[in-house]
Amino acid sequence: MMDRVGQWPTQTKNYYEDLKQEMRRVTWPSWKQVRATTTVVIISVFAFAAYFAVVDMLVGRGVSKLFDAFSK
Repeated sequence: MMDRVGQWPTQTKNYYEDLKQEMRRVTWPSWKQVRATTTVVIISVFAFAAYFAVVDMLVGRGVSKLFDAFSK
């Protein structure tokens, strides 16, 4: 147990060295790629929102008509 406790500074140092080494290997997207993918995400979110709004409206109307038909 004491051996493991005494090793944490070395393990922490090794972790950060490995982390720095991995971060050097990361390829970051260009600003043009970031803008393009962000635009796609925003358009997709609005498209799905519109789709689900229409489906919700249609299902809501259908359920209301069904309840009206059975409550008469």
